[in-house]
Amino acid sequence: MKSSRTAARGLAVTALVVGVTSVSVSQAGAAGAPVNAASSTGALRPDRSLGGLGPLTDLIIQRLRVSDDVAASKFGTGSPIDDPAREQQVLEQVRNQAGDIGLDPVSATAFFQDQITASKVVQKGLFARWTAHPEEAPTTRPDLGQIRTRLDQLTTDLLGELKATVRLRDEPTACTVQLAVAAGSGAVLERLDALHRRALTGAVHSVCVPA
Repeated sequence: MKSSRTAARGLAVTALVVGVTSVSVSQAGAAGAPVNAASSTGALRPDRSLGGLGPLTDLIIQRLRVSDDVAASKFGTGSPIDDPAREQQVLEQVRNQAGDIGLDPVSATAFFQDQITASKVVQKGLFARWTAHPEEAPTTRPDLGQIRTRLDQLTTDLLGELKATVRLRDEPTACTVQLAVAAGSGAVLERLDALHRRALTGAVHSVCVPA
């Protein structure tokens, strides 16, 4: 029964994300301006994801963007996308930091497992794209050490937002609606392509506490 409710909620989130995204795109197109630009009436469009889970969603999207750099640093080097040792290091860091700030280590670890999986979705998608279209492959190779420093900071920031949104995330219905608004608006504001939208859907899977 619990798994059925979780699946149903997941479908609801997907439907709401699509709806919010479609409405936002239509409004942006009608205004004839980028979604974060001023409209013809002078009202400013948002420059961040909407709702109570907007800040958390923004950080999730930032982490997905960093996955582009991870892919660029590995592509053509023979380095595998899967890095179990690094993944375990990240999850252990998450467990320790979550406990330190009074966040449930189990749920925090599940959330970050989703971030790792989403990152690999992006990396695999980019590898396939660059292999099929070599002219689109990156011409520079970002430093993986610097990338990991950025990821470590994002880990700390994400844990902080998880802690700040505990009450909202504990309310399944409210969380589902807020998450749909945040993810839908974030996908539009960041102009995410199909690959990154698919990764975002996976990355937010464990944000709301199951009913």
